[in-house]
Amino acid sequence: MTTQTHAFQAEVSRLLEIVAHSLYSEREVFLRELIANASDACDRLRYDALTTPSLMGSDSELKITLSFDKDAKTLTIADNGIGMSQAELRDNLGTIAKSGTGEFLKRAAEVKDAPSLIGQFGMGFYAAFMVADKVTVHSRKAGDPQGHVWQSDGKGSFTLDESRDAPTRGTRIILSLKDDALEFADEACLKAIVTRYSDHIAFPIVVPGPEGLQKTLNTASALWQRTPKDISADQYKEFYHHTGGAFDDPALTLHWHGEGVIEYRALLFVPTTKPYDLFDPQRRHKVKLYVRRVFITEAADGLLPPYLRFLRGVVDSEDLPLNVSREMLQNNPVLAKLKSSLTKRILGDLAKAAKEESWPLIWDNFGAVLKEGLYEDKDHQPLLLKLCRFHTTRTLEKGEAPIDLETYVGRMQPGQDAIYTISGKDQASLINSPQLEGFKAKNIEVLLLTDPVDDFWLPAVENFSGKPFRSATRADANLEAVKTDDSKPDTKEPPTEVAKLVALMKNTLGSSVKDVRVSHRLTSSAVCLVAGEGDIDINLERLLRQHKQLPEGLTRVLEINPAHPLIAQLASMANQNEAQVADLSWLLLDQARILEGEPLPDPVAFANRQARILELSLKAQAA
Repeated sequence: MTTQTHAFQAEVSRLLEIVAHSLYSEREVFLRELIANASDACDRLRYDALTTPSLMGSDSELKITLSFDKDAKTLTIADNGIGMSQAELRDNLGTIAKSGTGEFLKRAAEVKDAPSLIGQFGMGFYAAFMVADKVTVHSRKAGDPQGHVWQSDGKGSFTLDESRDAPTRGTRIILSLKDDALEFADEACLKAIVTRYSDHIAFPIVVPGPEGLQKTLNTASALWQRTPKDISADQYKEFYHHTGGAFDDPALTLHWHGEGVIEYRALLFVPTTKPYDLFDPQRRHKVKLYVRRVFITEAADGLLPPYLRFLRGVVDSEDLPLNVSREMLQNNPVLAKLKSSLTKRILGDLAKAAKEESWPLIWDNFGAVLKEGLYEDKDHQPLLLKLCRFHTTRTLEKGEAPIDLETYVGRMQPGQDAIYTISGKDQASLINSPQLEGFKAKNIEVLLLTDPVDDFWLPAVENFSGKPFRSATRADANLEAVKTDDSKPDTKEPPTEVAKLVALMKNTLGSSVKDVRVSHRLTSSAVCLVAGEGDIDINLERLLRQHKQLPEGLTRVLEINPAHPLIAQLASMANQNEAQVADLSWLLLDQARILEGEPLPDPVAFANRQARILELSLKAQAA
């Protein structure tokens, strides 16, 4: 084979520019990245050898070897794992096919500590160029007769050729160290790095010793198999970095041994920051599944519900068959039992964590995802509801922290028979909604919901503690039933003039509204729009229209405030100037639409009516 020269993919070139300028604040973590890749290669071989034992051959002791040559200024990281073919060397080391590349480069341009993002996007190999001015990779895919060599100085291109020095199986990475990185060609330095970052690796990490002996630098046992009391916080943290490809610290660590109908061990972490792909449409988790310490897959469909996809870590089953294929997993009844047990245990531990000071941060990051379970997972709905935290009209106005539903129910007013909600784009606009005026007047708290998922879980949840959820934007809000110390009897029948005005407005507006009614909620605004009985919530209707899932032109109920000076003046004009009242009726409807953030159906007509009213007002003032 003739040596082939290839240009790096454009994204790789941009990535290497970042690497060349001190990707990490501590350069030593390049070794963590390369050891992690070697560990993954050993995991993949062990899994493939379950169905093709010949791949393992006589060399069944999987390990990672570190060696160095101070005179030659080289450091070598070798493994006897699955290895790479020529095509895999070209594709894996010359291009980045992962969907997160664009997001990484975008974040790298925006965030000051962007270099620390690389591990989250599966690109740790390129960290080698922080300490090396040349990287040489000899690799032979298990079962292949020929090995190949990849080489690059990280400056725009790489070469590929057949290798006469490839291992029997696996990969050998030779780093030609920069002059300012010769400290890494030292056993004591390597041991310190391995102890700090890679002690949890389940394969032996060894350095050659005298007379052919080897010295193991790490504990080389699966961390999740150990007893929690024997694991330090730093060991947990480094395992999280390794298994989750993360650089933040875990906000919460969940570690237990499940026994009973099925037996398994789980070591799971809640991240401190949101993973970049948290809202990817596929909604896949990234918890690794092992069977009796043999790695099976990183994203087993059916292991966890989609609303727990923010978790990182490992689940190791004792009951799944070792020879189970990734394709057959989803139909395995043991996996369904494992999912049920895991979900219940995770939610139970989250419920305990919800009482701790760290919960507000966790909820702020992952609450919107957890709420997906409220409509997807009826069985665990009660547990999920207890995890929820909400801002309300009271918490926002008083600068208080979000509250749970038990607190809300405990603060309900006498006569209040429902948990009231209002949903929209942001809290600032919701808190000023005219639809909340009556609730504020009677000190009724309203949940302020700003996550798109809120409009979908509410119809699926019947109640909490016997109290149904009811939208504050619906016509059947039933505020009249709530009595406070300063409450005045509600007028059951509106004054005659107002009744005539309501009838005239109904006739004028016609099919543009579902109805016109006297409001029991408005205290300072003249009008507002609400959803009629049996109609979907206003914000949900807006969302469905945006996604072309509802037709335009759905009508709502227009409520008017009889105590407002404008409405009172309009009522007195109802029998005298119907044309002017008609113009004002349309203007009031348009005003209500504007308050809802809705586009006006006919802006020209709105402008013409407004001009006529202003003209009449000016004439009246001149007279």
